[in-house]
Amino acid sequence: MVLPSTSAAASLAHYRAQFPVFRKSIYLNSCSLGPLSLRSREMIGRYLDEWDQRGASAWYDTWLPALDRLRAGYAAVIGAPAEAIALHPSISSALTAVAESIDYRSRPRIVTTALDFPTVAYQWLAKARDRIEVRVVPSPDGTTVPVELLAREIDDRTALVATSHVFFTTGAIQDLARLSAACRHAGTLLFVDGYQGAGQVPVDVAATGVDFYASGGLKWLLGGSGIAFLYSNQATTGHLSPRTAGWFGHAAPFEFDVESLVLRSDGRRFEAGTPSVAAVYAQLAGLELLQEAGLDRVQAATRTLAADLVERAEALGLEPRVAADPGRRSAIVTIPRQDPNADVRSLAEAGIIADSRPGLVRLSPYFYNTPDDHAAALEILTHG
Repeated sequence: MVLPSTSAAASLAHYRAQFPVFRKSIYLNSCSLGPLSLRSREMIGRYLDEWDQRGASAWYDTWLPALDRLRAGYAAVIGAPAEAIALHPSISSALTAVAESIDYRSRPRIVTTALDFPTVAYQWLAKARDRIEVRVVPSPDGTTVPVELLAREIDDRTALVATSHVFFTTGAIQDLARLSAACRHAGTLLFVDGYQGAGQVPVDVAATGVDFYASGGLKWLLGGSGIAFLYSNQATTGHLSPRTAGWFGHAAPFEFDVESLVLRSDGRRFEAGTPSVAAVYAQLAGLELLQEAGLDRVQAATRTLAADLVERAEALGLEPRVAADPGRRSAIVTIPRQDPNADVRSLAEAGIIADSRPGLVRLSPYFYNTPDDHAAALEILTHG
């Protein structure tokens, strides 16, 4: 009997040809940067042609509608309304918009974890002179952070919990619904860094009840760098007004009113300046490809591939660092190594693109990979 997830992987195999990197390499680094697709290259070329042939006149009937399509595309990935989506050039920018919206006078504490990407903590460590306290919750096993440990740090002085959907080193998936409930009980907001989540694992912001969710094109959404988004839950964040502003967040940007700032009433009030249209086009192509393949099938195929990689690594005695609960595992598989940088160089010499983090080699298959890719990478790690 063929399992549904195995069938999904087989039915998506032809999409591998969409990514030219596979003509000369094995790509196992999607959690760092999604590979360039033929469609994204074509779309960027279309943008360059429009810029060349039409110049600024393309804004009104072509480029501004493209921004609307992108907001709607991102919204569909996470189960949100399009008006709740603000475009940003990076998650750092989205974090800044959120951080500059919060009144810390009665709630000066921010809670994050030792497994989160450092950008998350940096946003508030930079505000130490404002007497903002950053509480970093440690991981007891180096792989996960139980919701219970986070909940202990949430009290009536906590303004925000800022953490990841999927941890960038271990691939462990957090229980956002439970974490959101703990935050709501204390009147605390929840910001979720979803860069390693959206695309590779299911996301439903309405069901989980998160207040903010940010992700973008860099990794699993196949859009490259320079484009990200911020979702805000209007029911819980509608009272917030960012103290950073740009004309795209204005309620009537083309009135060019220099004397008053009237922010939009929806999630786009968190936008700032003019987005990169080239990045928008690249991301539209990536989302189109994922939509065509079927995001549910993409995720099913990816789960199958991740399980295969873990099983093969364990059989070879490599002891991958993944969540103990298979249901909390993603397609980020890290393997403890003595010299991961040397291992990544050896993999590269064999035509295999991977990545490292301190003490770890990081492999990340996606729907376009195959078990043979895993076998080739693990052969290098075990036999050189």
